[in-house]
Amino acid sequence: MKSLYTAHATATKGGRGTGTAATDDGKISVKFSTPREMGGDGGPGTNPEQLFAAGYSSCFLGAMKLAGKRQGETVPDDATMTAHVSFVDREDGVGFAIAVTLEGHVPGMPSARVLELMAAAHDICPYSWAIRHTVDVQFKAA
Repeated sequence: MKSLYTAHATATKGGRGTGTAATDDGKISVKFSTPREMGGDGGPGTNPEQLFAAGYSSCFLGAMKLAGKRQGETVPDDATMTAHVSFVDREDGVGFAIAVTLEGHVPGMPSARVLELMAAAHDICPYSWAIRHTVDVQFKAA
C-alpha cells in the first residue's frame, strides 16, 4: 500500500480531559475539555469526538462527491454532511466506543438518492473503511 499523505499530531498534558494536541506543521493546535455530559467542567476546549466529527464529515462529503462523479452525477457545492458522533458505553462493560450518524443534505436531490450516494461513499471514504467493523454508522438524508 502506497502512502499518499501522513498527518502527525501529538497530544500532551493529560489527553482528552485537560490536555492539548497539535500538528507538527502548526496548522492545528487545540486545548481539550471534558463535556459536562461526561462529568467534566464543559470548559472552552474541544474534545476528540468533535474533532472526529469534523474530519469524518469533511472526508465523507468528499467521498460522496466522488461517488456521484463516478455515477455521472454532480453533487453540488452547497451539499452538506453532518457527523453526529456519540461517546457510548461498550456492551462488554470494559470500555467505551463511538457511534456515528451521518446526515447528508443535497438541495434538490431526493432523499432516496442521497442515501444511495451515501452508501457508495461509505465504500470510498477512508474514515468509513477504518471503522467499518467496529463502529455503528447510520445514514440519514436531511
